[in-house]
Amino acid sequence: MQYKGRVWIFGDHVDTDAIIPARFLNVTDKKVFSENCFVDLRPDFHGAVDPGDIIVGGRNFGCGSSREHAPLAIKEAGISVVVAKSFARIFYRNAFNIGLPLLESEEAADVFSEKDRVLVDLGSGEIKDEEDTKRVVAKPIPDFMMEIVQSGGLVTYIKEKGDF
Repeated sequence: MQYKGRVWIFGDHVDTDAIIPARFLNVTDKKVFSENCFVDLRPDFHGAVDPGDIIVGGRNFGCGSSREHAPLAIKEAGISVVVAKSFARIFYRNAFNIGLPLLESEEAADVFSEKDRVLVDLGSGEIKDEEDTKRVVAKPIPDFMMEIVQSGGLVTYIKEKGDF
C-alpha cells in the first residue's frame, strides 16, 4: 500500500483534545469530526487539508484520553497515514482499529518539512519526497496489522475472517 500527499508537521505530545476537542464528542456525524480536526491547534487545517495528505509528528503523538474519536477525526479529515517518532499506545491501537495506518520513524519529523510532497510505502516503511532527495525508512507495520488496515479496520477484518 502506497500513499502520496502533502506533509503536515506537528510537534511532540499532540494530545487527543488537540486532535478533536471534547466539545465535539457528543455527535455521531463524522463530518463534524472532519471539520473540527485540529480546530484549536491548527484552525487552517480543515480548509487546507487534501485527501491523501500525511501527518508527520514528533514523540508521543495521540497522548491524553483514550478516545477513539481522535484517529477517526484524522481519518475523516482525509489524512492517509500518520508518521511520528512515537505514539501513545492507546492511540496506536485505536488508529489501527479504525483502519488508519501509523508508522514510527525517528527521522521523518527532522527530515521533512511542512508542505513537502511525499510517497509513503507501508510495505517497506520507506518515506521519500517527490524529488527523491529526502528519504527515511520507518519501522514496517506487522503483517497482521497490515491486514487490519487493508480491511478498513478491525470490525471489517473480523467480519471478513469469520469464525475463529
